[in-house]
Amino acid sequence: MHELDPGWTAPTKLQRGNAFDKVQVYLCGHNDGSAMVRRLALRLVEHLRLLTDEIDELTAEITVRVTRSAPSLLAIVGCGALSAAKIIGETAHAGRFRSKDAYARHNGTAPLPVWSSNKQRHRLSRTGNRQLNAALHRIALTQARCYPPARELLERRTNGGDGGMEALRILKRRLSDVVYRAMLADQTDPAPIAA
Repeated sequence: MHELDPGWTAPTKLQRGNAFDKVQVYLCGHNDGSAMVRRLALRLVEHLRLLTDEIDELTAEITVRVTRSAPSLLAIVGCGALSAAKIIGETAHAGRFRSKDAYARHNGTAPLPVWSSNKQRHRLSRTGNRQLNAALHRIALTQARCYPPARELLERRTNGGDGGMEALRILKRRLSDVVYRAMLADQTDPAPIAA
């Protein structure tokens, strides 16, 4: 599209149908330049529209399934349906872990002790399931932005001398415990999952 008209500014959010419509109307009405470039751009817009529709359908299906099978997990502030699905899929079954600490080791939120000049500290673990850790990280970032108890914890830790990433690591470790308890609660009263 930049090749057809370098001065035209496309809509910023192309995930919405009306943005695709605007681009398509612009391309259909733009007769200057190469017909081949315009035709390729129209095909690309249609392909993106189909992919967006497929993503929306899959997201709706995942949301229905997760809402039925993991209501306690969805009740955690900042845990949306896609993050919950990722956590469920990567955990496989919370009952296979002997404790919340074993689950934290599995997801990489358990702190690793390090010593330097007779001073004990903890550092971020790079081990564990990184996909699961990323889902917990997304929940932690959401809570850090808009959940007062999490904001208070982060503020208290940073005022106590911890850095921002250290405080976030502590929040993720606490979230790991909350997620573990929620998954155990969901597994004690399982709802049937439709195929």
